Amino acid sequence: MLKIKTPKTQKAKRAIEKRAPKLEENAKKTLILHGTKTTNVLNAVLAQFCLLKMGLVVKYSKKNENIRPFESGGETSLEFFSLKTDCSLFVFGSHSKKRPNNLILGRMYNHHIYDLVEVGVENFKPIESFKYEKKLAPRLGSKPFFAFIGEGFERVEELKHLKEVLLDHFRGEVVDNLNLTGIDRVYVCSAVSSTKVFFTHCSIRLRKSGSSIPRIELMEVGPSMDLLLRRHRLPNDAVKREAMKTGPTQPKKIKNVNRDVVHGKLGKIYIPDQQVGGLVQSNNIKGLKRERREAKMNVGKKGGDQAKKRKTET
Repeated sequence: MLKIKTPKTQKAKRAIEKRAPKLEENAKKTLILHGTKTTNVLNAVLAQFCLLKMGLVVKYSKKNENIRPFESGGETSLEFFSLKTDCSLFVFGSHSKKRPNNLILGRMYNHHIYDLVEVGVENFKPIESFKYEKKLAPRLGSKPFFAFIGEGFERVEELKHLKEVLLDHFRGEVVDNLNLTGIDRVYVCSAVSSTKVFFTHCSIRLRKSGSSIPRIELMEVGPSMDLLLRRHRLPNDAVKREAMKTGPTQPKKIKNVNRDVVHGKLGKIYIPDQQVGGLVQSNNIKGLKRERREAKMNVGKKGGDQAKKRKTET
């Protein structure tokens, strides 16, 4: 494992804070790796994964002999690469006589393998084999729809697990609001049987329908392939409970403090009874002496004014 060092610069400190656990996670990155032996079809599939997840993918082109996710001791190198690249998802491609064109999709928790799904690829068609208008091409950074067709995704345990893994791999960054004009593509997964899923990528076209709600048409833009379920490994119950923990959804309530849309933060302050009626009042107060002096001065002024009036009358 990598040795954790204390950051000495602000740039290194920001990089460590970016990797630190958060209540609201960043967009998950995918690590793409090759096994000891691969085929042209498998290389093309991994290249299409990079294209679909542009900006959120790290691809290694070298062959890795020590990575065997389903075997004990074969996960060390994979977990090391996950920690090094800060990737929480991975796609591993390998080929053998027993498992041709094999893809392993997995998720990480705390840079350790969380769960695994192994599928085989058949009838693969790349994006280049589809002809369509350039304006219908999916845009970079757009959020996709997902359509899961078939009862198997609700009943079969393997298909339910595959559904969760595919959603995590392709959903991108989690957002609260969406602009419908920016949603221009959809991933369609059809459960042909309990062990076979047809996966395709389509573009959304909005047509006039004579009402305020447009009519939606799907145009296949690729890639498309058949996924054959082979093996899968569910997470441990203890690890799953730890991974599913969430932070506090509401801020801690402060006593006698409310928030208003107009006035903002409002608070109540309670003052005890002062008991003014029971206080002892003293006559030795400067304020009272001042009032007496002013009263005497006022009386003297009034007497002088009256004497002046008498002189003028005489």
